[in-house]
Amino acid sequence: MASALPEVASDEESDMSSQDSSVYSGLSEDPDTDTGTDDVGSDIESDVVDEVPKPLRSIPLNDLNSLSTENTDTSKRRIGDSVVDEYADYDTSDEEDIRNTVGNIPLEWYDDLPHVGYTIDGSKLMKPIGRGEIDKFISKVDNPDYWRTIVDRGTGEEKVLSAEELDIVKRLFRGGIPHSSVDPFPKWLDIFTSEVEIHPLSNRPPDKRSFTPSAHEQRRVRRLVAAIRAGWLVPRDRKPVADPLFPQNYRDLWADETSGVGKRNQIVAPKTRLPGHAESYNPPEEYLFTREEEDRWSSQDPRKRRSDFIPRKVDALRKLVPYDRVIRDRFDRCLDLLMCPRVRKERVAISNPEELLPKLPRARDLEPFPRRLAVSYRGHRGPVLAVSTAPSGQWLASGGRDGTVRVWEVASGRCRHSYATGAAVTSVEWSPSGKLSLLVAATGNRVLIFLPGVGDSLLLQRTRSFLSALPASAETSLYPWEPLAPAPVGLHPRFAVSLPAASSLRQVVWHRQGDYFASVSHATSGGPSVLIHRVSRSHSQAPFSRPPGAVQAVCFHPVASQLFVATQRHVVIYDLAKQRLIKRLASNCKWVSSLAVHPGGENLIIGSYDCKLSWFDLELSCKPYRVLRHAKRAIRAVAFHPRYPLFASASDDGTLTVCHGTVYNDLLSNALVLPLRTLDAHSVTQDLGTMATAFHPVQPWVFSAGADGAIRLFSN
Repeated sequence: MASALPEVASDEESDMSSQDSSVYSGLSEDPDTDTGTDDVGSDIESDVVDEVPKPLRSIPLNDLNSLSTENTDTSKRRIGDSVVDEYADYDTSDEEDIRNTVGNIPLEWYDDLPHVGYTIDGSKLMKPIGRGEIDKFISKVDNPDYWRTIVDRGTGEEKVLSAEELDIVKRLFRGGIPHSSVDPFPKWLDIFTSEVEIHPLSNRPPDKRSFTPSAHEQRRVRRLVAAIRAGWLVPRDRKPVADPLFPQNYRDLWADETSGVGKRNQIVAPKTRLPGHAESYNPPEEYLFTREEEDRWSSQDPRKRRSDFIPRKVDALRKLVPYDRVIRDRFDRCLDLLMCPRVRKERVAISNPEELLPKLPRARDLEPFPRRLAVSYRGHRGPVLAVSTAPSGQWLASGGRDGTVRVWEVASGRCRHSYATGAAVTSVEWSPSGKLSLLVAATGNRVLIFLPGVGDSLLLQRTRSFLSALPASAETSLYPWEPLAPAPVGLHPRFAVSLPAASSLRQVVWHRQGDYFASVSHATSGGPSVLIHRVSRSHSQAPFSRPPGAVQAVCFHPVASQLFVATQRHVVIYDLAKQRLIKRLASNCKWVSSLAVHPGGENLIIGSYDCKLSWFDLELSCKPYRVLRHAKRAIRAVAFHPRYPLFASASDDGTLTVCHGTVYNDLLSNALVLPLRTLDAHSVTQDLGTMATAFHPVQPWVFSAGADGAIRLFSN
């Protein structure tokens, strides 16, 4: 009798897909396999049947000689005058011959139907006539093979397991090999001799890795050396062999501990007080309470009583009643053992408390840094949302909620040019390239590229020629570039990149070469939220087919071709040249608001709406190296100084915090991050304070833009 053991079907897909659970088919009977041999006429004929291969047992013996002797198939062999298929005993197909052809449909769907499935011909496979509980009980009593009878869920038929099948099931339950003919522990065949030979087995030269030190062992040795130097790993003496009957790592709390203690500075557990005369069943008269003492004892607080019980006198021991406070006394004893101190703590002798404080440099040693108000710029009729300085440091650009882009002279505070865009200007950025004078602004759903109209005349003439020679927007551009009519003088836009109407731009940032700039938008229509624009080709493209999340800010690497993308909770770093993900940083904050990269490229800071400023060291860890919580309200913007070791953060509480951040060239020294000065920059208006900040490119000055409509310059 052939049996089909439980089969496990599992589909493993990629990491982004789900994993289906295994399906167990159960024990089933092969309907095509004969359960026994037919009766034969004589003992000789039965012996012949046993010697005939299994595929030929169903053929009468008289018809064996009538088989064709011609065999053109190489998979068949000849036995006497018969041709036998040598693969007949094995199933060479990938699919089993299953009687019920319902496939992967759950059999529970057929519970309320008269049939259990369909045969290979498409006819219904009817369920056998069900038996009641009484018939099942009678069959359980009368049938000696009831304990080995199972029901095939595919056909509903009962099947009696043979001794071989039961042996296979028992082996599987014990975790062994199903077939008894397989020896799990075969005799070891020693191929090589145990004697030491002089000559090697081959002339193959040794590998190169046998001469080079292992990197894995080097890392382990480095960790052990660091642990030994830090005092975490201390060599210990060899421990004595413990008695197996009484292990040394267990200690009896109720035993006598006067002999000693197991650990150093360990305090012996408190002992119970020995019973005195008052606990006796026949105490002296002086220990008995009077009537007044009993009333006073009953009215007192239990914590102030001199004893927990009232002594009673009994003239005979047999008249003594059971003690009713046994459980309470044992509980108090266990509570004393739990709450008592176990280790004697040694106080550290501190002669000078100032030695515990970290050694930080003085503020005068970290100069210069901004500390006082120098110039105020007024002209916007609403909150100022963005500021940016020109590479020369002579001009300042700003954008506000009143829909205007303004260009200011830094030294005098005079507004030179103003342009009304018709929508709130959320971001402005001056091109860092010294070859062209360009200003890009994000307003509504459009990106405007301005010709500032200030600065060197030769530089402005070169920029006009460059913009006039720009080609038309290519068909491959995701969004078209619309050229605007030039103006002879003043601040005016030359190109406009219009996004869908449902998009709302929030940031624009330039690449260090001045030819590319990126924009971040809040796309409600499902479009790309991050775009990269190239000015020299009038082309816009989406770097991600699917963004990593709700993008809050982006920033280019100052040296390498990398892009930092800040989502609500993470910062993702992409390699634009190789188009792959490099690193993913955990911000440990609830909502990231802004992002800035150190001029060296190995450190970055992020500001969040939960009042945190996090400093990341990319070579150290994927988690923040230092978290500053100096802000009382949400942090709106952060910025690094391009030359000085300074960075600043703008908060909704109206303050501007200037911090010191020194990055050392020595890889063994971590960055020095210190807050220097908190400047009262702006007044809080409609729960909004300082909205943006930017450093002067040359001087240690910082600009701040606030919700009160003012821009302020703080100098040293």
